[in-house]
Parts: sequence; structure tokens; C-alpha cells
Amino acid sequence: MRHRMILAALLAVVATWAVAGVPTVTWDRHSLIIDGRRVCPVMGEVHYSRIPADEWADEVRKMKEGGVTVIATYVFWNHIEEEEGVFNWSGQRDLRRFVEVCKNEGLPVVLRVGPFCHGEVRNGGIPDWVFTKGCKTRSEQPLFLAFVERLYRQIFTQIQGLQWKDGGPLIACQFDNEYRGSGDYLMALKRIALHIGFDLPFYTRTGWPELSKPVPFGEMLPLYGDYADGFWERSIEETAGNYYKAFQFKAFRSSTAIATEQLGKQEERLNRGDEQYPYFTCELGGGMMPAYHRRPYIYPEDALSMAVVKLGSGSNLLGYYMYHGGTNPEGKTWLNEMQRTVATNYNDMPVKNYDFQAPLGEFGQKNPHYYLLRPLHLFMHDYGEMLAPMEATFPCRQDLPKGDDSDLRWSYRSKNGSGFIFINNYERLQNLSAKKNVQLEACGVKLPKMTIPAGTIGVLPVNVDGIRFATAQLVAKRDGRIYMQQIKGIPTTIALQDGTTLKNLKPQGTDKPVCQNIYLLTSEEAGRLFLSETPQENIRFSVACEKKREAGPLRSITIGVNKAAEEPSDEDFLQAAVYRVTVPEAAVSKYRRLLRIDYQGDCARLYADGRFVADHFNNGRPFLYGLWRLPQGCTQLELRILPMQADAPIYLPREADSTPGEAVKSIIITGEGL
Repeated sequence: MRHRMILAALLAVVATWAVAGVPTVTWDRHSLIIDGRRVCPVMGEVHYSRIPADEWADEVRKMKEGGVTVIATYVFWNHIEEEEGVFNWSGQRDLRRFVEVCKNEGLPVVLRVGPFCHGEVRNGGIPDWVFTKGCKTRSEQPLFLAFVERLYRQIFTQIQGLQWKDGGPLIACQFDNEYRGSGDYLMALKRIALHIGFDLPFYTRTGWPELSKPVPFGEMLPLYGDYADGFWERSIEETAGNYYKAFQFKAFRSSTAIATEQLGKQEERLNRGDEQYPYFTCELGGGMMPAYHRRPYIYPEDALSMAVVKLGSGSNLLGYYMYHGGTNPEGKTWLNEMQRTVATNYNDMPVKNYDFQAPLGEFGQKNPHYYLLRPLHLFMHDYGEMLAPMEATFPCRQDLPKGDDSDLRWSYRSKNGSGFIFINNYERLQNLSAKKNVQLEACGVKLPKMTIPAGTIGVLPVNVDGIRFATAQLVAKRDGRIYMQQIKGIPTTIALQDGTTLKNLKPQGTDKPVCQNIYLLTSEEAGRLFLSETPQENIRFSVACEKKREAGPLRSITIGVNKAAEEPSDEDFLQAAVYRVTVPEAAVSKYRRLLRIDYQGDCARLYADGRFVADHFNNGRPFLYGLWRLPQGCTQLELRILPMQADAPIYLPREADSTPGEAVKSIIITGEGL
């Protein structure tokens, strides 16, 4: 009986979206199906209100070129109704304009409409004034739902005519975020949206934590996540928490490491029936923000490893949070999460900076994992239809202790004699060793014994496109050409189904096949395959920097209500060391350049014409600022640095300079990554 009900629900979805002239969107337990074709999307999170509107077109295009095929974005309530009844959809808050930009690039959009979003925003995005009304937030209390209905009506005015059924890009929306109560609340949000006029192919919710009462099957797809580290951990020790599990192939879809400061200890449980949904993610860590008390330094391999592990564990939609960083907009007050606010006051975050160490940074700079992830995204695009119905098999253990180095971590997915082998010999900060004499097997095909070097992450084909097996990664298939990526440290062997076996192949680039229609690339070539980039002119400007004032007395680092060190206040920065930074006029007016500040200290702020424009918590990465965002004619900046204190109750990664005191090490202007 239960299976008939599930089938009926799926058929109802199909019937709803057989709209003339519009691609049908359906789903089953494996994947999304668009116009009858299975797809494995790459979803990238970017927050439109954290990026100036005149930069949207370029930044969305960069995301698309990085292999992103779906855009996800929060609609932060307090970004648009900070003052009760006064809605601001102008400038970088103009949701409609942003959705139209996505439409112009042919990218579907998933809106995460709250009312609670989190996103490290003040009060999780719920405006301060709501907390003065005597209603219970995130509940079915009528007064709160009346405020939500007004919010949703405003959002609907922005997307009207841009829904999927209208030929627009809006394909889905998510209700609330990281909610653990009764599904009745989520269903109340959905009923409000439907009544207003939202009519989308599907709706989503975060699959963590387990709901106290599930939503009816088929109403909302649960989407999952994982991170390499979390600023929200209360611990200030390296590799605290159970983030190490994100680097293990396993059947369990969710994470017990996300939002532990709010949700506490979580068991490895899903709501009953959730396994009948396709396995999708919406928050796979593309990076991580530093909070004041905990400042992770994320490596490019962290994101790639987690992505390969999720794909090898059966996921058919990789959704990165964040894929593109940003900057908090101006408001009537600071809009960052902090312990001094009335709600969602778990962590002290930078006032402005939301770079997130993402593939595309705060100012659109391309970070190394932008290129590292691209081959996997190309593979998902070109081979997604084959991959999507494949079931995952786990030859290795699924519950390893942190840093376990006893065996190779691998899995494979297969169907009808074809498959893909997923390898991950990497765990963040654990230095896994090379694995010798490894023999992988899938679909009845044994690969030759080989050594898997330390840090190896990859996907190998078995019985795919005339290839019996290969010890190189399959990347793309275009115009009859098959592109493969050599995995560093593993000799490339390609065995064809016609009996031909070619060993010790060397990359020949895109101009010369290594055999038949197969082209072998280096990892660097694969990361830029099909990417048309205009190289930046390598111009660097020197920057004059003059110290104007020594730092005053050290501040007392207080512990906030949620038992974490509190960030400095505006008043604390009055005691900071002050530097005058003079920027060459050409760097502002003629070139698109980043100001790069390397400094010793706890944290820093940058001011332009007396206005606070940027901040940074020292975590070993440079303090960056996009000079094109400066007020016209502004070439004089003020840099304020608070000294690092000995034995401060904060986690600093090994890359950060923890020497007490403060100093400017270097300031340059560069176009690197832009």
C-alpha cells in the first residue's frame, strides 16, 4: 500500500508539470528528470544581496563557467524589511533583477525564502522588530504567520512571471532552514506560498536535523549537507567535532556536524521515508567562514574530496554552500550574526566580510578550487544521465575513526555492467599515506594493481564509452571526443573494450588524442577545459603605507552568552593601530584590482572617506578589498589593526601568525584571480 502511495505522489508531480512549451520537471528516488532526461545538477549558492547589482551578470557568468548549472540564493527578510512595513527591493536587494540575470544565463534558480535563513545574518534573517511583537517565531502562531504571508507576498511580486511554468528560471524554493520541529509548520509555510501564487516544479527543506513530525511524502524534497570544518564549534582545538566523517563513503545521507551550536548532538537518523527521495545536497562546504572564536583555514582539496565522496555515496545533485562569497550590505544596523543580538546569537561573525573561502571569493576572485572542481562538474553534466540511476556499493568500511589510515577509501556506482569507481585517499589535516598494491574491481572488471598516492581524489570509468577501464579520470564528452584527466602519481592505463590496452600514457592536451577519440589532459588543463579566459595583465602596484598611531591598551576579550569569545566592538577599534594607505589613482580608475593586505594582528578594518567598508579576522589568509568599489576619487584609506593577544580564547589555524602584537607585513595591489 505504501509503495502505491509513493507512486501516486510521483505521478502527481509528473502530471503537474506537463505544461505545454515548458520543459517537464519530475523526480524519482534517483534524480531530477527534465524533459525525460535524467540530470545531475551542480548547484552553487550565491547571495544576491551580498553583491553589488552591477556585478551580478559577470559573477553569475563565472559561476556558470565553473560548471554550476543551478543557482541557489537566500532571500534575507531583514535585508528587505529591516523596518516594519518598509520593503526595500532597490539596488543590490533587487531580487527580480537578479533572477532575470540568471534567466539570461539559462540557469534555473532555487530561492531559499525563509522566514528563517541563518546564513550568518543578524537574527538568522528575521528582523529585530518581529521580536517586539510578542509572537513565537518559526511557529504556526497566527501573528507570526501573518508577517510571513506579507513577506511571501512581497517576494512573489518580485518573481511573478519568472516561475518555471512561465518560461522563467525559478524552479523551486526552500521553506525555512535547519528546522527540527513539526513538519506542520513547514506545511503551513507551503500553503501560504501556494495560496499567494507560487507554483513550482518542486519544493525543498533541509534534511537535517530529523523533524519531530515528518511532512507528507512528496511535499518537500530533503536536501543534505556536509562541511570540512565549522566555525560554530565551541571547541578551539584543531579538527574538533566529527567533520572527518565527511571524507568517508557511506550510505547515511546527512551530517551530524552541521549547526551543532544550535542543534546539539545529533543521531544518524533520517525521517522515515526520506530514503525514497533522490539524494541531493544544498550545503556541501565550498569553504567556511571564520568566526571570531574559531577560524578554519580551508584547503581546495577539502571541497573536492567531499564532492567526490558525496557523488560516490549516491548523491545526484551537488549543492555548494557557498560557491560565491559576498559582503554584507549596508543597513540601519550591522547585519552580521553576533552574540549580542536577540536571536541566532551563537557566533560572532565579521560585520562586512562573507568571503567564505569559496571557489569564487568575496570580490569574484577565482580561488584554486574553482579550477579543481570544474572537471567533476563537467563530468556530472556530460555523464549525469548515465550516472544518475547507478546504485552505490561500499567495499570499504563506512564508519572509520578520525584519521584511520588502514585501507583505501573507495566506492563504486554501477548499472547494467557499466560503472564508476570513486577514490578518496584524503582526509583534512590527517596526512593519509599512499596505499600500495591496491586492486579495485567493479562490474566484474579488475583493474591492475596500483599504488594510490597520498591525497589522491578521483573517478575512474568501467565499461563506459568503449573503455573497459582506465586509471585516469573521465572528464567530458563533446563532439565525439572523450576527455580524460591524468591522476598525479598514477601511471595512466586505458584498456578498450576491443581488447587494446595502452599503458604509461602521457598527456597530449586537447590537440592530439592518445588513442582513437580519447584526449588525456593534465589536471591543470582539465581545470580549464572549454574555459575561455582573458588573461589579466600582470600589473602590480606598490602601496604607500604610513603608521599614524600606535595601538592603545589591549581590550578585554569577553565570553558571550553562547560561551564563545566576542569580537571587538566599534568602540574597541578606537584603540586600534592606525595606518594611512595611499592607493595609486590608476589602480582605482583604470584597472580592476584587489588590495591585498598581509598583517600581523587579531583582526582589522578598512575605512574609505571615513566610512567602514571592509573587515577581516586573521586566519592566515590575506585581507582583500575590491578597489573598484571605492567611492569615486577616493585614494586615501585608513587601516585599523587590533593586536593579537597571547593566549586569546580563539582557534587559529596553523597558517595564521599568532605572534602577539600588530604590524603591516606588506600591501600590494594585484589582479590575481580576477
